[in-house]
Amino acid sequence: MKVIILGNQKFGASVLQKFCEETNHEVVAVLCEPDIIGKPIDPIKQYAKSLNIPLFQTKNYKSQKLHDQIKLAKPDLCVMAYVVSFIPKEFRNIFKKGTICFHPSLLPLHRGPSAINWPIINGSKETGLTIFFPNDYLDKGDIILQKKVKINPNDTLGDVYFAKIFPLGVKACVEAVDLIGSGNAPRIIQDESKATYETWCKKSDSKINWSKSGQEIYNLIRGCNPQPGAWAKIEGNEYIFYDTCFEVNESQKYLPGKIISINKDEIAIAVNGGILKVSRMKSNQGKLYVKEMDTNVFKIGNTFT
Repeated sequence: MKVIILGNQKFGASVLQKFCEETNHEVVAVLCEPDIIGKPIDPIKQYAKSLNIPLFQTKNYKSQKLHDQIKLAKPDLCVMAYVVSFIPKEFRNIFKKGTICFHPSLLPLHRGPSAINWPIINGSKETGLTIFFPNDYLDKGDIILQKKVKINPNDTLGDVYFAKIFPLGVKACVEAVDLIGSGNAPRIIQDESKATYETWCKKSDSKINWSKSGQEIYNLIRGCNPQPGAWAKIEGNEYIFYDTCFEVNESQKYLPGKIISINKDEIAIAVNGGILKVSRMKSNQGKLYVKEMDTNVFKIGNTFT
């Protein structure tokens, strides 16, 4: 089939590369976000230009001029691979066999933009990805296929996305297109009774609440590593927590948030039900502490808030 890839960043570029190098489908055009001054060129743009694939950069998917240009390529299908803009019906309906979209959760669970953060923060043991036909509502279209992945007890956001969902999602985009090309693609209606929605995981969501259990705090840190970064204050300065581990210790009697030990590799902080050990963190001034805890900054008895 003739396919258009609408995507951004490394995921979009990897999907484009997969179609170009490992399938018989023809990529007739690529669409991505406009360049941002001071930011690196989007990888999907770089790859498209390296193969001289027609490239369109826009935020206006209602443009009749854009529609007319796309129609000239006579595309069969559009694949949305990491898309942050709303794509209107007028654009989606250009394609003979429709438009499909990648979403990094098991829809209808975790509709919304931070779909990988929230399952980890909530302590889930499983998440996954969905390829679906988008409609005029956020992440509500009919499902073509889904893939599950395990969330291990110490997995971070980076682990779940880059090592699990990312490579599986690239393959799933091709699998879905092959199903559509063969005429065997299902259209499974989402069960609205099971739907959940969360908005962006923002800095205000990632502030550590030391009154919560140690496991909840650890889940928050894992689910925000690397973005947006779970954080707390000590003596008025903010610190973002990255590499941590949680040790259950029900007999721990210190005030939650208090530093109870420091060595060159880590600091140990009391939490409800155990101890949080931190081996990598960053200050709001940008100083990175990686197994090099400054005892002039972090002192036994000081308390994070």
